[in-house]
Amino acid sequence: MQAQQAHVDAIANNLANVTTPGFKKGRISFADLVVSRGSTTHAGMDSPAPLQAAGVGVRIAAAARVFEGGEIKKTDAPLDIAIVGDGFFELAMPDGSRAYARGGTLKVNADGLLAHQGGSALKPGIAIPEDAEALLVSASGRVRARLPGQAAEVDIGQLDVVRFSNPQGLVSQGANMYRASDASGDPIGGRAGEDGIGTLAQGFLEGSNVKLLEEMVDLMVAQRAYEAGVKVVQASDEMLGMINALRK
Repeated sequence: MQAQQAHVDAIANNLANVTTPGFKKGRISFADLVVSRGSTTHAGMDSPAPLQAAGVGVRIAAAARVFEGGEIKKTDAPLDIAIVGDGFFELAMPDGSRAYARGGTLKVNADGLLAHQGGSALKPGIAIPEDAEALLVSASGRVRARLPGQAAEVDIGQLDVVRFSNPQGLVSQGANMYRASDASGDPIGGRAGEDGIGTLAQGFLEGSNVKLLEEMVDLMVAQRAYEAGVKVVQASDEMLGMINALRK
């Protein structure tokens, strides 16, 4: 029952974020619980016969994110950047650590640097000129600014994009940010469009990868499993009550 409750909670979180840009749905994996094997001897048997392990329930084996791509939606906003394919932006956190994000609506933070919507600067730090009239980001991550009085755009930096050998091992930090772990491995740097890393799309946002119909079906299955567990517990309680009554 506890495992199914966690399953329902994960589905509820997925449904709550069905319209959150860049959200990656969570998935609960289960494993059965068994007791140790033993042996028994019956009349007429020369040697004990092995007993099969008896199941004693289910446990949560893993709670991971599914990083399949969401729908790429056109917004025409110059600071909306989507990663089409595999890859993450690397963020410099206030505590000096690193976090990773799947694009989204960027901003210019208080230090004048191109940053994630939470305010953490993208690596490497790209300073945006105060008088910039437009910001242009190419598919390979090259950032240019259009300044007043200049016919040609000014090159102001290159966005770093990284990938992971096992992105399911990333640890969610909220606000669509993740941290690396031993399970995810170290980030593998590269340029957008090369070495298996996706390209960048300016003026686009990646939608949530939650599929409403699929989640509703999973919710019904989880609810039925929970209800079945409740009935089994109730039946066991009634049987124990009958045994206690016989003793009296």
